[in-house]
Amino acid sequence: MYAAYEPPAPDWLRVNFVASADGAATLEGRSGPLSGEEDKRVFKILRARCDVLLAGAGTVRTEGYGPLVLSPERTAWRRSQGLPDVPVMAIVSRTASLDPAAGIFTEAPRRPILIVPADLAESRIEPFREVADVIAVGTGAVDLSLALAALRERGLRQVLCEGGPHVFGDLIAADLVDELDLTVSPLLAGAGSIRIAEGSASPEGRPLQLRHVLEAGGNLILRYLRGSDDE
Repeated sequence: MYAAYEPPAPDWLRVNFVASADGAATLEGRSGPLSGEEDKRVFKILRARCDVLLAGAGTVRTEGYGPLVLSPERTAWRRSQGLPDVPVMAIVSRTASLDPAAGIFTEAPRRPILIVPADLAESRIEPFREVADVIAVGTGAVDLSLALAALRERGLRQVLCEGGPHVFGDLIAADLVDELDLTVSPLLAGAGSIRIAEGSASPEGRPLQLRHVLEAGGNLILRYLRGSDDE
């Protein structure tokens, strides 16, 4: 299964989401209830393959992220590939509205990264400096292009983004997405739920190439790469 998600280039940004059959990104306000065993298998493989796991602060809070750890099997696979035992956790936040005493910071096996706007008040950032590295880029909001460049300057070239929808929307608008890994769950969420991409509007559609379709337990597991069949 690892081979099915081999990145095509050394610098690569993939986004992983689960959605209901009627297009919802959440059920009861969270993505977790949409995800089953089949989706979680892909989720774990993609985490094992990345250098850095990127997520928005809202997703970290809502989904209850803890310290980024992997199973012994995933850790062993990473060692066999010459990778550190775990990826780095990087959190995007416009306001640094997180708890610096939370386990995602204090119990992390590798020092996490907090990504904030450059004009955010130092009083908001200072509490995190003991528990995380800080990347400050952009005015009023995080400049994701500059943030991605800063991660790659640190050698964190394979990026996995787990959302949320506003971060994904901003990545699409900035034309930074190389791959979308999407599990379509056999559930109907009904009206009121958000899409997997929200926030910033994209000036145009981004063509994708379907690399594979897998079916497991009624889930459709899709892998799309940027580009089109005409290229």
